[in-house]
Order: sequence, then C-alpha cells, then structure tokens
Amino acid sequence: MRFVRELTSWLSGGADPDSFPYLPVTAEFHRTGKHFVGKELLALLDETRAHVANRATGAGPADSGPVRLLRDFLDVALDKWDGRYDYRSYLALGLLGLPCGDDDGDGGPVAELAAARRGRDRLLVRLVADALAFELAAAAGTTGLLPQQRPGPALVAKRHRLGVRAVSPALSRLGLTLDDPQPAGAASALHALAAADRSPAEERALRLSMLPVYLSHDEYLFIRVLQAYECVFAGLADELRATIGALDAGRAVPAAERLAYARGQLASAAPLFSLLASMQPEAFRTFRAYTEGASAIQSRSYKLMESLCRTPEGSRLDSAAYRSVPELRDRVRAGGPTVDAALLAAVRDGRLAGAERALVELRMREFAATVLNWRRTHHRLAVRMLGERPGTGYTEGTPYLAEVRAIPVFAAVAADPDPAAPSESSGGCPE
Repeated sequence: MRFVRELTSWLSGGADPDSFPYLPVTAEFHRTGKHFVGKELLALLDETRAHVANRATGAGPADSGPVRLLRDFLDVALDKWDGRYDYRSYLALGLLGLPCGDDDGDGGPVAELAAARRGRDRLLVRLVADALAFELAAAAGTTGLLPQQRPGPALVAKRHRLGVRAVSPALSRLGLTLDDPQPAGAASALHALAAADRSPAEERALRLSMLPVYLSHDEYLFIRVLQAYECVFAGLADELRATIGALDAGRAVPAAERLAYARGQLASAAPLFSLLASMQPEAFRTFRAYTEGASAIQSRSYKLMESLCRTPEGSRLDSAAYRSVPELRDRVRAGGPTVDAALLAAVRDGRLAGAERALVELRMREFAATVLNWRRTHHRLAVRMLGERPGTGYTEGTPYLAEVRAIPVFAAVAADPDPAAPSESSGGCPE
C-alpha cells in the first residue's frame, strides 16, 4: 500500500515534519472512513507521533509551524486508536485555528477588532464554500470521496441555495458578491471566491480537517456545518469577553455594540440549521453509528459562550456537558467573569445608569432571545433526525436538549421574544 511505503520512507529518511506524506495518509482514511482505518497505518502514525515528541525534547524548532500542524493532525487521526475520540477531535477543531475567546480586554484597537471579525468571516466562508464544492464535485462525478447514499439533484440544488444564503452576510461584510442567480453557479462562484482568498496553509488545514468516520456522503456536510457553528460560537465568546471588559471600564456604548454584533452573528447563522436539516435522515443514522463518544454537548465554544453570559447553576456544572470541559468548569467555579456580574457591578458602582443602562440591558435581552431561539431550533432538528434515539457521546439525546433549551441566558435581565423566531408549532427548521 502506498501509505506504508511513503510513511516508512519518511520515517527512515529523517522524519522531517515539513515533508510528511499527508496525501496518501488522508487518502487511506477517506477510503475506509476513520472508524475502519487499519491497524498497520495507525501503528505507523503512532510511531510518527513518537518521533514528533522526541523532536520536541531535542534541539531545534520544536514548535515550528510544520511541527504544530503534524502534531495537531496526529491528535485527530489517532483519537480512536487512543480511546479519546470526542467532539473536538471528530471536528478536527485544533487544525482550524478557531478564535478562543480568551481576551480579557474590551477589544483592543479598532484595527484589531476589525481583523478578528474579518478572520471569523473568512473561516466561515471557507467552511461552507468547501461543503458546497464537495456537493458540486459529487454531482459532477469528479470525486469518489464518501460515495454512499448520494443525494439527488433537487436536494443538491437546495443545499447550494441554503449554503450561499448562510454565508451571504459574511460575504457582504468582506465586500464580496455573488452574481449568478442559479444555485449551482452561485455555489461554484462561492468556491472560487473562497479558494482565491485562502493561503496555502489555510488550504492544507481545510483539507486535513476532513476525516469522516464512515463513507456516507452527508457526513461531509455534517462536519463542515458543525465546524462553522463552532466558529460562530467561538466568535460570540470573543464578543462577550470584550463586552465584560467594556462594562468593567464603564463604557456602555462599546458594550452594547459588542452585544448587538454577537446577536447579529448568531441570527445571521440561522440558515446553517436549514442547511443541516437537508441531511438525509437515513444517511445521518448510518454514519452516526460510528460517532459514539462524540457529542455536541462537548462543545467548548458553546459552553464558553454560555458561561460568559452568567454563572451556570451547580446542577448545570455537574452535567455531562460541563464535565466534558473540566478546565472551563474549573474556571467557572473559580468565579470567572460574566456579563451578568459586570452589569450588576457597573450599576452598583454608579458606572452605568439611565439611558446607557437601558441600552445595555436591551441588547442583553435581544441577544438572549436569539440564543433561546437557536436552542429551540437545535432541539427541533434533533427530534427530526433522531426521534427518541439516545445521543452520542453517552448522552440521552433529544430529552437533554428539551431540558436545557429554556435555561435563562442571563439572570440580570429576561429575554424579549424574538420576532424572527419560527413558531413552536412549525415543527421544523427554517427553509
């Protein structure tokens, strides 16, 4: 097999991280699906990891770009081999360079704020454009990747339309436009725009971050949409940390602006749910059989966002969701900052009053309503796809989502009804 020859040659030839044979290795993962990759390849990758670890303890650039990339790739590729497979490794989040939401300030200079937001938009566009490019290639018969349970032409056209709609706000912020009115043409133009905008390093990370567990076509879409939502929630965490910093400094207008921007980000990402809802239920259930151990309740970005709004109750911190992110759980228990606490402190100390207080509280209510709507839509989609089946990641599935969908976002203010929210009786996701 090619991967054996290439890996053996690489290991015996100096094991230079910059020349690691990613192509034959990922080709083998794609041929079988991660769940069924043979032990011979996994053992060679384990040996590779030992070489990388030895390099880190020796002389030279132990943490150079190629070393970090290889280390992060092996972390994803060997998760099932190690028995530590989870949501983060399934989505290869370490390879995508997501914003982490760890800035303690109020956002820094305007140029830095604009650059951070632009970076999130570019990543979101890359992910969705790549999902649509796969749909185009599969429909044209130019790829053999994930060949099982291909969707029909009408469903592919629907995905093109929904995907373009999902990134249209980001494209607008980036100053980009799509002129083709036809779904396939717009999807192709989106792919061309994204490809022209990404660096070789971003292109490589994008390719390496796609290691599906099985061979079902729809898993490609599933992974890319979940990665896109991780990008959104990591960005929301950045905005909330900056909101806290602004409130601590008595700067009501920047705090309100950050909250409004965060709400807009989440609201404009709603079409991602419609795109996800285009998955074929039977295809989803097919590949889902091999994702046990990975669940969206393990999302660090979502819980970081949630815990930056207010301190979760003890029962929530003791749930499987927070036990899956122990470092974040410890931070919360140590009294990590929240928008709730920053607001109350600013009011108590006289730094926030009158019209400024009303403005911040209004933006908090609007943001909370949008989060609650997102949870309701998530629950409806899960019911549609799963019914009463238990969740992956050793969770109880839709009953869990039903239980947590109404948890208040803030304690200091109540959420206003979201006028854009579909009614509960609609029974589905927005189309």
